[in-house]
Amino acid sequence: MPSRSLHHWLTDRAGALDEIEGAHRSVGGTGPGRRYATQQINQAYVVLLASQFQAFCRDLHSECADYLVAPVADPDLRRMLLDNLILNRKLDRGNPNPGNLGADFGRFDLPFWPQVDAHRTQNPQRQLALEELNAWRNAIAHQDFAPIMLRAGRPVLHLAQVQAWRKACDGLAQSFDDVLGVHIQNLTGTLPW
Repeated sequence: MPSRSLHHWLTDRAGALDEIEGAHRSVGGTGPGRRYATQQINQAYVVLLASQFQAFCRDLHSECADYLVAPVADPDLRRMLLDNLILNRKLDRGNPNPGNLGADFGRFDLPFWPQVDAHRTQNPQRQLALEELNAWRNAIAHQDFAPIMLRAGRPVLHLAQVQAWRKACDGLAQSFDDVLGVHIQNLTGTLPW
């Protein structure tokens, strides 16, 4: 059974991402050919994908923190412990890049990326895809594109690339959920979800 966070990623968040793909099809059609209006949709899709993945990661972190402190009987102590697990959480204000994810999930005494990479052989490549997604997200949000992102002075982003990043996020979300579920079970003796 998945965490609430993964369930939300696979349902509501996926639905929002599907809607923007539907808008892309409506504007650009399904056949080959140049469609310049779809560039704006592709860029919006990147920003939405990065924000939805960040929200999933933040939700998963909160769900783990809540589970870890729930057995503490004293409400003041429980609140203090929870506050310390989420204090200055990087996912509250920064991209879901590998460094921020490792720092935040590392608070649970977990070597996060080594565990995630060991979980599925595709995860090191997915981690690189996540870095690319965040680079594009930042370029779009700040309108500061690296020369490699430009063709004839314009940013060029294809739907297939965004779909590949989404697939990488899907795989990472499942691995994050599995790895954290096992880790929390090892810490507490009970499966959190």
